[in-house]
Amino acid sequence: MVEVTRKFTAEVPIEKAAAFLRDFANAPLWDPGTESCTQTSDGPIGIGTQWHNVSKLFGIGTELTYTLVTDEPNHIVLEGKNKTATSTDDITLTAIGANSTEIDYRANVEFNGAAKIASPLLKAGFEAKVAPETVKKMTGALEAL
Repeated sequence: MVEVTRKFTAEVPIEKAAAFLRDFANAPLWDPGTESCTQTSDGPIGIGTQWHNVSKLFGIGTELTYTLVTDEPNHIVLEGKNKTATSTDDITLTAIGANSTEIDYRANVEFNGAAKIASPLLKAGFEAKVAPETVKKMTGALEAL
């Protein structure tokens, strides 16, 4: 299992941050591994909305189906699944004044089968490269809203 947590602040009102992050089609703007992410379910975004996510990390491409499983004003959880892994993005938002939001971002990837062997190496890569780049990209995307 790979688990990475980061807490940081973006200069954006919490309502804008929540609206942006709950629409996982925006993931290419803030997730360093996401190449594309397209909503596949019909209707407005809410619990149960699904997206087809195409990602590439460490030279390995993968496709996952993500589902919005928690959709609260200050808490968003998206869960992605395929045969190899289950990935969970757990995002808690806290208003710090009218125009600033603290983001508590937790990424958890649980590998299945033979892929479990790679977990320790992938965790090191996530900590050293992916997590800092996620903070940078997410902060930039949010502050550009």
